[in-house]
Amino acid sequence: MRTYDLTPVYRQSVGFDRLFNELFDGLSKAETTGYPPYNIEVLGENDYRITLAVAGFSEDELEIEVTDRALRISGSRKEDDGVERKFLHQGIAGRSFERRFQLADHLKVRGATMENGLLNIELQREIPEAMKPRKIAIGKTDEQDGPRVIASNDAA
Repeated sequence: MRTYDLTPVYRQSVGFDRLFNELFDGLSKAETTGYPPYNIEVLGENDYRITLAVAGFSEDELEIEVTDRALRISGSRKEDDGVERKFLHQGIAGRSFERRFQLADHLKVRGATMENGLLNIELQREIPEAMKPRKIAIGKTDEQDGPRVIASNDAA
């Protein structure tokens, strides 16, 4: 196991402890299987799409679950109807799977669609108004009201 000394990074950052811990936990728990293959696309400044190749699965055999900041996609094939099949070659994987993605803060799952064996999951970042950048006027602060805040679209 490799260990990393992050002391220089911690000295120059504040509040990123959780981020670094999640990063290294994720590296240590990295998935070893590449099934099913997937893409992560950037569609816009705040819009993303995860596409999984789920050929052979129907919509009712797939499950998408979001808890806290984790997205879990799983699929399990239903049993055949008792029909015995003989294959000369079986190259289409039909095994059950589970994929997990850690979502960034304020990233919401907007919906999912399935088309031509591809499962598309739409994501959008929604930054709360309180977290958006704002300008703080320099000057005397009013002890009761606090510093005077100028909206980002107001002239200073």
